Amino acid sequence: MALTESQHKAINRYRSKNKAQVQYINRRSVAKNFILKDATQEELEMLLDCIKKRQQELDN
Repeated sequence: MALTESQHKAINRYRSKNKAQVQYINRRSVAKNFILKDATQEELEMLLDCIKKRQQELDN
């Protein structure tokens, strides 16, 4: 299903008004796809360590 020109304009308006939210969603998607599709065992272990440290930061 192709988007109409007005839909494209609406999407671009949303993206320009909500840059931080769009960037957050893009980063989250990239991180999730890396973990699910590309990460090696060593990288997963390193990421788990980073996640634990981040959780401790947020708990304090």
